[in-house]
Amino acid sequence: MFESAELGHTIDKRTFRAEVQKLREAFLEAQFELRERGKFQVLVLISGGDGAGKGETINDLYSWMDPRYLSARAFSMPTEEELAHPFMWRFWNGLPPKGRIGIFSGSWYSRPIHRRIIGEIDQAFFDQRIDQINRFEAMLANEGALILKFWLHLTKEGQKKRFKTLEKDPRTAWRVTKASWERLKTYDKLQEVASHLLRLTNTSWAPWTVVESADDCYRSLTVGKLVLDALQKRLADKKEREYPVAPPISPKTDSLDVLTALNLNQSLDRKTYQLRLAGALGRLSELVRLPEFSKHSLILVFEGSDAAGKGGTIRRMSRAFDARQYQIMTVAAPTQEELAQPYLWRFWRNVPKKGRIAIFDRSWYGRVLVERVEGFCTEADWLRAYSEINDFEHELMGDGAIVLKFWLQISEDEQLKRFKEREATVFKRYKITDEDWRNREKWDDYHQAVCDMVERTSTGLIPWTLVEANDKQFARVKVLETVCDRLEGVLFGKKDEPRETHDGNKSKIKPEKTEDKSKS
Repeated sequence: MFESAELGHTIDKRTFRAEVQKLREAFLEAQFELRERGKFQVLVLISGGDGAGKGETINDLYSWMDPRYLSARAFSMPTEEELAHPFMWRFWNGLPPKGRIGIFSGSWYSRPIHRRIIGEIDQAFFDQRIDQINRFEAMLANEGALILKFWLHLTKEGQKKRFKTLEKDPRTAWRVTKASWERLKTYDKLQEVASHLLRLTNTSWAPWTVVESADDCYRSLTVGKLVLDALQKRLADKKEREYPVAPPISPKTDSLDVLTALNLNQSLDRKTYQLRLAGALGRLSELVRLPEFSKHSLILVFEGSDAAGKGGTIRRMSRAFDARQYQIMTVAAPTQEELAQPYLWRFWRNVPKKGRIAIFDRSWYGRVLVERVEGFCTEADWLRAYSEINDFEHELMGDGAIVLKFWLQISEDEQLKRFKEREATVFKRYKITDEDWRNREKWDDYHQAVCDMVERTSTGLIPWTLVEANDKQFARVKVLETVCDRLEGVLFGKKDEPRETHDGNKSKIKPEKTEDKSKS
């Protein structure tokens, strides 16, 4: 894979300077058009071995472009804060907005490569991480991002020569450390691991380019020209980019579905409700304060019909939590900042770290509900969103998050009754808007969208809980008891089995004797 980058390419400095002048002018024009259109972002990944010139290449790109609309991120060892979040969290937070170029020195590839070389993770976990990265990049490409990946290559002898040259110059000697020479001993292992990774991640939507790095002028000019060429081609392409990513929605043949099958007449009397609510709140309060919970995060997703009682359920549930432990995210229409990023970006940035709780009052499912029904995105967008959402949730779960999703369903008549009650109650009038009445006119469209959502995103590990919510008391108790049951199952169930963490380490939790509070 690296043979074509060991041929001895060189460019003399005179030719380099002449080419750079033309390159700089073209880059500034392309940047201006990219910024004005604001339709997509550009991600440039600069990877390779020590001494291959990653830093010099990035510095050259900075000098050729307008740095005000350029960002560079260097990802080294993750911090404690980053380790407390899922693996991809810090990279989502580092994405540039649409209309800008982001350069990554060290990226989502660096740590898996390093950990595979030193034997911290096995081949299976490494390949699992590669698959996760491929899906991440595919999602970004489907959202319009232009992804350019460069591997800067030096031979083993070339790397050794580069180290010696750098050490001789007092201005650059600091860049060669004892660790650099130690890593040179693993050169062959790096080539093996990198070759495998490049082969599996060299996709049509995010291809790799291997660049020979023995000659500084050749390396930087090659990368610069390839970035400019790809950017100009994308800017010249006026066609809408659509990808066939999911099978079509199956037509209905009868009136039976997951919503019509619900018995909405279930209810609880006041005394039973108060006893079960208090019991569930007590259980939940104890569960989230256990030492075992510190190894997890809790993510609760609430979707449902307008006026189905999401807010009331959340308000009562929050009584069980320490105010410093949880955050409620009320999701409305995206802001301009959020529209400049892939649609999952605003949810990734609010993913809680271990030991914390995030409650989403509406969520990422807006893509397959309101955006689908109201035409705010294309059919291709919401069709591919099912698999992207499943990937997102299972990444969270793989890192130890406990994810529960609730759909609160009420009848059309019950919704009308609650709308009228809100209009007649002074302190509830703010809850009813013209948009709520408009949505009622599309009841059947939303009904179908919910059924499709449940069918395609209710997975075995992260299922939907459908809540019969005509009786608010019944709905609140069902939600709370479901959360308690799930927490107890995760914290105390099958505790002697090893679990893969997102770092690829095996962990065991010894079971403890606990009182069965579900019977109290």
